[in-house]
Amino acid sequence: MAIRKMIGGTLLSVLLLADVGGQSRAGGGVKGRVRVDSSASTPAGVTVIVRQGEQEVKQVETNSKGEFEIKGLEPGRYGITFRKPGLSVGRLENIEVRSGKTSSLSGKNLFLPVDDGSIAFIRGSVFDANGRVVPGARVEISLVRPDGTEKKLDGRLSTESGLFVFRLSPERAVYKVTVKADGMETATKEVTIEGAARTNVALTLQPAAK
Repeated sequence: MAIRKMIGGTLLSVLLLADVGGQSRAGGGVKGRVRVDSSASTPAGVTVIVRQGEQEVKQVETNSKGEFEIKGLEPGRYGITFRKPGLSVGRLENIEVRSGKTSSLSGKNLFLPVDDGSIAFIRGSVFDANGRVVPGARVEISLVRPDGTEKKLDGRLSTESGLFVFRLSPERAVYKVTVKADGMETATKEVTIEGAARTNVALTLQPAAK
């Protein structure tokens, strides 16, 4: 009987120690949602890097809604870096992770604006034959492939001031800008991009032939 009690007590002690050890090793996590400048990118595919100091600990990517969750972090304080080409790098510091808890970053500033130094801009104005700005014109941009075929990339309406802006990858490429408006002939212009810079264009719409 004494031996059984001793064995039982030993097993209980082992189980208690194992449970305490498991609790002490229980990981925590962080979750949040990243917002981006929708005119330049989507919230999907933002790389979220958890680090201690400058040492990377874990890394994930956001989903189509910009959401992310990182699990299995040891309790402590971490920094988080957010990266995506064409967007400014975001950083959060001193994020506390607690054992068995998932910290929400919903109250933090997780907005990534455009990094003007890493993308190319085509900025244009639309005019009529009398030199007046044309608001609400339909502006489209297409990639001109080496074989001469075109791939439409984006489209928008000119502003009240007749302006439009497209943000593009800085790699060398040729694009075609097309402008259409009711009662006007279509106007086009080819633009060559050769780096992260701004290119200004002006397109004039002529009255459609009757």
